[in-house]
This record gives sequence, C-alpha cells and structure tokens, in this order.
Amino acid sequence: MPELPEVEVVRRGLADHVLDRRIAAVTVAHPRAVRRHVAGAEDFTSRLKDRTVTAARRRGKYLWLELDAAGPGDDALLAHLGMSGQMLVADPGRADEKHLRIRVSFDDDGPELRFVDQRTFGGLSVHPLVEGAGGGLLPEPVAHIARDPMDPAFSLDEAVAAMRRRRTEVKRALLDQTVVSGIGNIYADEALWRARLHWARPTAALTRAQGRAVLAAASEVMDEALDQGGTSFDALYVNVNGASGYFDRSLNVYGQGDRACRRCGSPIRRDPFMNRSSFSCPRCQPRPRATTSRAV
Repeated sequence: MPELPEVEVVRRGLADHVLDRRIAAVTVAHPRAVRRHVAGAEDFTSRLKDRTVTAARRRGKYLWLELDAAGPGDDALLAHLGMSGQMLVADPGRADEKHLRIRVSFDDDGPELRFVDQRTFGGLSVHPLVEGAGGGLLPEPVAHIARDPMDPAFSLDEAVAAMRRRRTEVKRALLDQTVVSGIGNIYADEALWRARLHWARPTAALTRAQGRAVLAAASEVMDEALDQGGTSFDALYVNVNGASGYFDRSLNVYGQGDRACRRCGSPIRRDPFMNRSSFSCPRCQPRPRATTSRAV
C-alpha cells in the first residue's frame, strides 16, 4: 500500500491542478468507491457539487481536499487509496480509464479529477473537519492519526516516548499510526536497516538514542523517496499524471531477500511479519536477546 512519500507526491500534484476550482459535477461509476460515505452516492455527489477546493492536505498516509472555508465542521473530501487507488488529472476529452470509479468535473471546463481503482479497496468520502490528535484539523475518520516525521509540528521526543511505552516490537511501533504516522512496511524496514536495529527489538529495550535514530532514519529515507517520486513496484503506484516513482531502485533491504547487504555483504534475510514480510541484514541488524529491563 502507498506510504507517506507516495501519498505526498499525489498531494503535491493535486495542489498544482485542483486548488481554487469549483466543482460542477460528480459521477460515481462504482458504488464500492463511495462505500465509506455511509449516506450513499447521491449524498456524496450533492455534498461536493458547487464546492470549491481550497487546499490539498496530508497526514501520514492519509490525503484529503478541503472545501470552501475549511474551518471546524466544514467538509473535506477524504481519499483512501487502498492497494491500487489513483487520483489522476485528465483532460475531459481523454478516454475513460478501464477502472474509473469517480469523475469530478469543474466549472472552468479544465482537467477533470478521476479516481481510478483496479481492486476497489480504496474510495472517496466526505466528512467534517475536527480537531485531530496532536492538533490541526483532520477529517473525522482519521482524527486519531498522529503527526508524521515530515510534519513541521512533529515532536521527535514525544514520538520516541510513545514508542517506548508500547511494550511491543520496534517495527510494530513504527507501523502504529497512533504513535507516528506515514511509515509502512517498506520504509520501516529501510529505516531499521539504516539505524542498525532488528525489527523484533522490544520497545522496552529501546534507548532514547535508538528511538531518535530510527525515526531520523525514517524521515531521511522517506525524504529521499519523495525526491524520486516514491516507490513504484508496478503500474498501480503513480502520480496524478500517471508517472511511476523510482525509489525501488534504491531500496537496501525491502524486497531484497537473499541478495548481498550493500553494507556488509551478508545475504538479506526475509522473515514472516504480520501476514507480510520483514527484511533485515543478520549481521548489521542482529536479532536481540530476550530482555525484561527498561532501556534508558
């Protein structure tokens, strides 16, 4: 699923193409695309018609468009990209994509906003803005999401303290969007490799310095991925113009099972993890010994 860099690439594209434009019409081509809008497709389209897009926002892996004044209680169009959702900008005369689910037209007759989703796990929905965790206005369903390492208001010390309170493995804490948002399986593995920490290290044994190091590494690797348009393993991960990112060519451990570690040459190890996989170097990231002591 797309992580922070991929979502930020899309957010920037939307900011370039749809801000300050008034919505003229919305067409829902597949009901699953609005299943998270519990009032139904008709309410969804009516809530958007004649509204003006005022901002494109993101927190962690969550993306939304603010509408009109965007104060407390005002509406936002929340996008769930799922595994294959794409927010595309297209000229009205361009042929429809095979998996087009929602079309948003604007009153200036300029480029449309199209939501395309092959697997229909994603979708769009309209929600009021409320005060979110750590401050700021967020769509109601994602108000619990913590700030991410690239957020100017992100507190490194608070995030480290939250990780160490979780009493779990460090990778599970990195993936917990209520602790720190935006980090998924790919960038967690990459950050842990850079910080030389094994994914199974207990957070109870994580020192403050190690916590700062892994979060700094996550910020660093996501920033590098953003510069390359994100990580695209197939044609499903694209920006608003349909272009793929190239950071997959720079991955050090994720998806590199049995290949030589770029740092020490040892074969990268793949382990089962939460119905997915974790990749690590057995020499650079040795599995921790069991411990019950609290690190400092």
